[in-house]
Amino acid sequence: MTDVVVDVVLPCLDEAEALPWVLGRFPEGFRPIVVDNGSTDGSREVARSLGAVVIREPQRGFGAACHAGLSAAVAQVVCFCDCDASLDPRQLPRVAAPVLDGSADLVLGYRRPIARGVWPLPGRLANRELVRRIRGRTGFRVRDLGPMRAARRVDLLALGLADRRCGYALEMLVRAVDAGWRVREAEVDYLPRLGRSKVTGTLRGFRQAVQDMSAVLTR
Repeated sequence: MTDVVVDVVLPCLDEAEALPWVLGRFPEGFRPIVVDNGSTDGSREVARSLGAVVIREPQRGFGAACHAGLSAAVAQVVCFCDCDASLDPRQLPRVAAPVLDGSADLVLGYRRPIARGVWPLPGRLANRELVRRIRGRTGFRVRDLGPMRAARRVDLLALGLADRRCGYALEMLVRAVDAGWRVREAEVDYLPRLGRSKVTGTLRGFRQAVQDMSAVLTR
């Protein structure tokens, strides 16, 4: 694709139900790279049938999938987006624009729930505690560790991100701030997800996320 401006990494684990909606809303110039992380519901076949680039990452973990997608990307600017329909790909341009025009090095999508119940209280409270700890660790004030984000591919690779589980997105922000990057937020809609959350949807997933992120903040 010679008209690709931005590659978009979509970590995927059993998201066959959400993929048609997600991939059907991609804006022109944004290429979806679906990173299958061990799906058993036909996600790979669905993604391919809808025109996405599909790669497989056998090492389980959100960070492993994200980094595999980053390594496979070729565009100068790379976005990350959840694959469960909780984020609208039509809003990727507002997140990527400050990176594309050179006014920011990393842009985080600040999630704004569109309806009551989209972001349950336990999740909001956990996010508030996380951003408080981020301020304590870095001095940087952020409202949300948003899963929709954008940065330049070469710069991201140079950060040397090591986490391959739930701390990947947090490590990206911490290392970016430590490196003096210009970090901005852009407001994006937060929608009802399709399917069960892989983190907050299970006690094991939630505990793993807490452990991984705590490890990042103490480095």
